[in-house]
Amino acid sequence: MSLAGATGGTRRSAGRLTAIATGLLLFAVFTALGVWQLERLSWKLDLIAQVDARVRAAPAPPPGPRAWAEVTAGRDAYRHVRVSGTFENDRETLVQAVTEAGPGFWVMTPLRTDAGYVVLVNRGFVPQTAAPQAARLAGLVTGPTTVTGLLRISEPHGGFLRANQPAAGRWYSRDVAAIAGARGVSQAAPYFIDADATPNRGGWPRGGLTVIRFHNSHLVYALTWFGLAGMVALWGAWPAVETARARRRASGADLSPAHGSHS
Repeated sequence: MSLAGATGGTRRSAGRLTAIATGLLLFAVFTALGVWQLERLSWKLDLIAQVDARVRAAPAPPPGPRAWAEVTAGRDAYRHVRVSGTFENDRETLVQAVTEAGPGFWVMTPLRTDAGYVVLVNRGFVPQTAAPQAARLAGLVTGPTTVTGLLRISEPHGGFLRANQPAAGRWYSRDVAAIAGARGVSQAAPYFIDADATPNRGGWPRGGLTVIRFHNSHLVYALTWFGLAGMVALWGAWPAVETARARRRASGADLSPAHGSHS
């Protein structure tokens, strides 16, 4: 064998080893990603079941000041709660909203609870025409009242790709701490409550518009990663399959009877 032929054979062997190593690495990575997405799917289904159980449970008092430090989205979001107190209507805040009823605002009103602390209540949605209090005086609740709804976690840093502007009175998310600070509310809970669909006089605000939706495409992602792993496996196995076919064809040709005439 010539030196050039030996060098070419070495390069081909090195290329095959590199291709095999790359294929094995890609197969392992894609398979691991598929398994990870299945684990995420299990976690998401468990989360959905937990939230559904909270929403359907009988309403209970929301966490008081002693438990505020322990409030988390994973444990407390969408808990069905009920609290009594008095609304401070002169300190309400309008937060931009887009709902199934169209664009408008959420009406966030501090509720001074019977326990002494304050919790912001999202009393519901109002369209632009009903944004001023003067346009919905019938819906203002004065005196002792009871609110039933879902506990929601604060939404800091703005929303709709826009930052809140407290000084200008422009709010794009329900940032509890920022709203409480701008309205001079002390002892405010670190969460807010979405009021349920109990009707208000005059029709506004309209509660009960909480959207509970969890994006869950983990099964699709898992199938995609496993599919890519399968494609890599086929790509890696194809040369071996072709080689085996060639060998079978060659073996068949060697075993076929010779053709010709005999004198």
